[in-house]
Amino acid sequence: MKSTSATAVFVLAMAAALPAVAAESAATYPSKPIRIMGQGAGSTADYLSRFLGQKLTERWGQAVVVDNRSGAGGTISSDVVAKAAPDGYTLVMGHAGTHVSAVSLYKDLPYDPIRDFAPITRVTTGVTVLVVHPSVPVSTAQELIAYAKQQGNLNYASAGNGTISHLTGELFNQVAGLKLVHVPYKSAGQALIALLGNETQVSFLSPITAHTQIRSGRVKALAVSSRARFPGAPDIPSATEAGIPGMEALLWFGLFAPAQTPQPIVMKLNQTIGEILRQPEVKEAILKQGAEVAPSTPDELRAFVRSELVKWTKVIKDAGIKAD
Repeated sequence: MKSTSATAVFVLAMAAALPAVAAESAATYPSKPIRIMGQGAGSTADYLSRFLGQKLTERWGQAVVVDNRSGAGGTISSDVVAKAAPDGYTLVMGHAGTHVSAVSLYKDLPYDPIRDFAPITRVTTGVTVLVVHPSVPVSTAQELIAYAKQQGNLNYASAGNGTISHLTGELFNQVAGLKLVHVPYKSAGQALIALLGNETQVSFLSPITAHTQIRSGRVKALAVSSRARFPGAPDIPSATEAGIPGMEALLWFGLFAPAQTPQPIVMKLNQTIGEILRQPEVKEAILKQGAEVAPSTPDELRAFVRSELVKWTKVIKDAGIKAD
């Protein structure tokens, strides 16, 4: 009995000490380099990961490196984080592809987007831009719809199955009554390269990915996937203005850690990143790239992911979208 009693006291003492241990680890965090898992060079996730990584490095004096793992709509990177040690040193820049549509598309998805991650903060929200190769003889979305119905053989490039560029393309097909053929690539950067090379004629990319090529005239922008014009791309008509009001899709990115990451570390990351994102110069820099900063609490990000799961699961089912 004495042995049992002593064991119980020891267990209780250890449990009581855990919050103090977590707090102490947060006080010294980070004490080594942090890794952010991205999803392909040239992608929005890559840009935001590198941008935040630089700012965090400047703030903490500890290296924050980006590790890009292309393929499977970003689920490869997310799986790495889901299985990583919950210590705050391996994070992922998640989005609709990794944390929403993948649930419906991959029967053997190796992680659960709710159970296996600790949300940190939403980073940005934005839109996709309907862009076409210059050889396509159109200058508006309505002209593209008419041309596609006449030609009947146009392809559209996406950043991968289940990414927002894929889902927006299927929404466009539904709203416009088209049958554009989906051609998935491993990243947004590769999708853009395919469009530039005229391997595909249409794509739905983030302003961050496409803005340089739009400005240079190497691709033509016809509409953004929102009801009103997007502040980060004010010269491009909204979907409503372009006559395709049903093509509304939010492009968002959020930072996640492995589940069971100590709450003090999660909150330290949340607070620091929130402070960075609220700086006027940061807001301006990201807006110029075609996105708006959208910091949140961890609970708000978790609730947002749940709401996106409800919305896009229905879209995927109605469209009959399947993983290739």
